Amino acid sequence: MEQQEVITLLSRREIEKMRQAGRLAAQLLDYLEPMVKPGVSTQELNDAAEAWTQEHGAKSAPLGYPGAVDPFPRSICTSINEVVCHGIPSADQVLRDGDIMNIDVTPIVDGYHGDTSRTFFVGTPSPLAKKLVEVTEESMWRGIRAVKPGARIGDIGAAIQEYAEAEGFSVVRDFVGHGVHRIFHTAPQIPHYGTAGKGKKLRKGMVFTIEPMINVGTYEVEVLADGWTAVTADRKLSAQFEHTVAVTETGVEVLTQAESKVPA
Repeated sequence: MEQQEVITLLSRREIEKMRQAGRLAAQLLDYLEPMVKPGVSTQELNDAAEAWTQEHGAKSAPLGYPGAVDPFPRSICTSINEVVCHGIPSADQVLRDGDIMNIDVTPIVDGYHGDTSRTFFVGTPSPLAKKLVEVTEESMWRGIRAVKPGARIGDIGAAIQEYAEAEGFSVVRDFVGHGVHRIFHTAPQIPHYGTAGKGKKLRKGMVFTIEPMINVGTYEVEVLADGWTAVTADRKLSAQFEHTVAVTETGVEVLTQAESKVPA
């Protein structure tokens, strides 16, 4: 995906627009969560998400988003087990007990994008899958806690990488966080690995995603022939969590935070 080099600093009014989009994105994941169970197809989840999004006066940003081969054909991404990201919902893809699945949603509200994702358990996960998902979520929060004015982009990746690798997992390199506002994917890029003290300085008004993809085995990935679905090179499990955040005067605000999911 093309990355623009100019970093846009959002005004107070624009950040309020991002809050509204982020709130709706969080509510959409809350709406879908009870449907994540064995026997449900990812197409059913997609259709429910699209209907809900339209009912709330929003548009689904992924639908028709340009790709290297074809535009993305669905309204959400559903990435199961070894799928790292950009999984395409299908009527033939039915959830099974023990699966883990990331659902990535991006409703557009009044021109602004609310980009967020969570990994869900389908039925009862294996101990390894449970640990992977818990570590991935904590990795995201460690990255978020590194955000403040004057910090560096490398501080975010370093916090994530240090924790995830200490827990025995690897951090995907090929996909990174990104700036987001009226444009879906823009500067700055936010790697989920790196060196503290390196990279661009964070400034009030910057808005971007932090969305680590953490793997059980190698961090290397492959993109399938559809041009979208990214899988682990060794076909071992992968998990992801994503929030859109804004740099504030004193720290960070999570714009896609569900009220039910505020960490202690």
